[in-house]
Amino acid sequence: MAAPPVLFLSSGDLIADRRYQWAMDHLTLGDLAGAADILIQAVELAPGFATAWFALGAIRDKQGDCSGAVAAFERARDSDPDDYHGARLQLARLGAGESTPEMRAVYVRRLFDQHAPRFEDSLLNRLAYSAPRKLLDAITTAAGGQLYIASMLDLGCGTGLAGAAFRPCVDWLVGVDRSGGMVEEARAKGIYDRLVVSDLVQFVADETETKTRYDLIVAADVFVYMRDLAPVACAVACILAPTGFFAFTVETHTNQGVVLAPTLRYAHSEAHVRAALADARFRAMTVDAVSTRTENGVPVSGLLAIATPE
Repeated sequence: MAAPPVLFLSSGDLIADRRYQWAMDHLTLGDLAGAADILIQAVELAPGFATAWFALGAIRDKQGDCSGAVAAFERARDSDPDDYHGARLQLARLGAGESTPEMRAVYVRRLFDQHAPRFEDSLLNRLAYSAPRKLLDAITTAAGGQLYIASMLDLGCGTGLAGAAFRPCVDWLVGVDRSGGMVEEARAKGIYDRLVVSDLVQFVADETETKTRYDLIVAADVFVYMRDLAPVACAVACILAPTGFFAFTVETHTNQGVVLAPTLRYAHSEAHVRAALADARFRAMTVDAVSTRTENGVPVSGLLAIATPE
């Protein structure tokens, strides 16, 4: 699997930047070798040009040159401490560096800002995304068949698909996402009473300070971008009403712990999910096998969890 396209970050050298754009023109025409040669010229001019190093890694990866791709991604990583391009994740995918590196906030924000305009169409029409409906059905069952929620937090709301599913059952609906592009897509739906652009854990910490409480907190396919569920589960516990529900979906695998899948999304074992909930003093009502999306037409294995405070 080749690296995804990235947004451009200037090297600060006009000639190097122009060579990068020239290389992208060759890449558009399918000339991988020519694009790689020009990118090498660019990084010779600007050795800290992270965007060019990352693009070179992606091309070498596509050419089947694993060692060359690793070398280029390492230079991209070393040139960009914030890991805007996700070079550390590509290295993990290729079996180099950390096996499950933490995703940097700037990478996740860039990823979703970049894809926001077409994200929802991709989910619904190519990936058969169903997490909001499956969460709604599961929570309705857990609540005894009739669902009324005074206040709900849509954690990692994205374009608002979960908000739209739950809106008829909720009086006060709040959405938060770290991607401003996603929040603008959600705002256009006109279904949220409050929308915030923020890091999720920081938002929950701020809500804790104001003693805000929610009767339902939902995270639909959000934690696939968080390596460890324990910190967010502990944070959520501070703002969930004593009789409230915490419900979420994750991708999963059959071994232990957390792995970074080839899709560059985390997969959490059932044991990890249960341990994170227990450490945050949640009682797991259900942790059921479910698939909420496909990948290349194949259902992706996942879990749907519903928990309440102990």
